[in-house]
Amino acid sequence: MIPAKLKQGDEIRIIAPSRSIGIIAENQVGIAVKRLNEMGFKVTFGEHVAEMDCMSSSSIRSRVADIHEAFNDSSVKAILTVIGGFNSNQLLPYLDYDLISENPKILCGFSDITALATAIYTQTELVTYSGAHFSSFSMEKGLEYVIDSFSACLLQKEPFILEESVSWSDDEWYLDQENRNFIPNEGLVVMQSGEAEGTIIGGNLCTLNLLQGTEYMPHLAGAILFLEDTSMSDPETFDRDLESLLSQPGADEIQGLVIGRFQKESAMTAEKLTFIIKTKTALQEIPVISGADFGHTQPVATFPIGGTARINTNVTDKIQIIKH
Repeated sequence: MIPAKLKQGDEIRIIAPSRSIGIIAENQVGIAVKRLNEMGFKVTFGEHVAEMDCMSSSSIRSRVADIHEAFNDSSVKAILTVIGGFNSNQLLPYLDYDLISENPKILCGFSDITALATAIYTQTELVTYSGAHFSSFSMEKGLEYVIDSFSACLLQKEPFILEESVSWSDDEWYLDQENRNFIPNEGLVVMQSGEAEGTIIGGNLCTLNLLQGTEYMPHLAGAILFLEDTSMSDPETFDRDLESLLSQPGADEIQGLVIGRFQKESAMTAEKLTFIIKTKTALQEIPVISGADFGHTQPVATFPIGGTARINTNVTDKIQIIKH
C-alpha cells in the first residue's frame, strides 16, 4: 500500500516519536519551517513535540497520542519526525495499526525511526520512508540533494535513480552552519557485481535489529537490504550486527545489499568492509554496493521501506527505485 504523494499546499505534521523538538535550537526550528513553507507545504506540530524528560524524549502516552492524531487528521497528508534518538521501539505495542491502515499517509524519518517505520510496514503493509527528518531542513548549506531526493520519492510517482551526490559532509553542521567541510564524493563502490530486484527493507542496522524476535520484524526473503549505521558502529560492531540480521528468516533469499556511507568516527575501511561481506554466506553471489548517500553523513537520500528497488552494477545508474 503506497500512500498518496505530496502536492503543493499539503499539510505536513511534525511529531517527535524519539527525541523531543526541545533539543533543537529555536532558530533552527524556524529555518526548517521556512524551508518547508518555501517548498509549498503547510507545517503543523503534534501537541506533545516539545515535552522533554530526562532522556530528551517524552512519555509513551504522549508520543503515541501524537502519532494517532497525525494519522487520524484528514487534513494531514504527510508526517515528518523531528529527529532520531534511541527509543521509538517503546511505542510499537501501543500503536493502533488498524487506525494507521485506514488512514494511510507518508511517514518519513531515519535512524531510530527505522523501528517505527518498519513496524508500521510489517503490521499494515503501508510503505513508509527512510529519509529527511524535519530537523534536516534546518541545514543552510548542502541541502539541495536532500530536497531533490525527498521530492523524487514523496512528490512524484515515477521511478527514480538514487543519485550520487557531488559532495558529502560528516561535520556537526547544526553547531556551525557557516564553516562546513564538504568532501568530493568518489561515488558508489561495487563490492560484488550483479543485477537484482526486490523489496526494500532496512534503514539503521542496529535499530532494525531491535525488532528481532518480535512480530514487527520483516521477513527477509526477496529483500534488497538498504543498511547504514552511526559513528558508534565500529567495524567489529557492524560485523556482528550484520551477522545477527542475516540469521533472520528469509536471509538466504536476500536479493541484494546497498550500504550507506559510514561516518569517519566509525573507522570503517574498504579492506574491513570487504572482509566483513566475504564472511557472510547469505551475501555471496548477490550484488553488493556501498557508499550510498544515506545514513548519518550528509546529504541524506529518501527511499521507501516496503517499496521496490532494482540494482544493476553494470550500468551508470546503479540503484533505481521503481515502486515508492
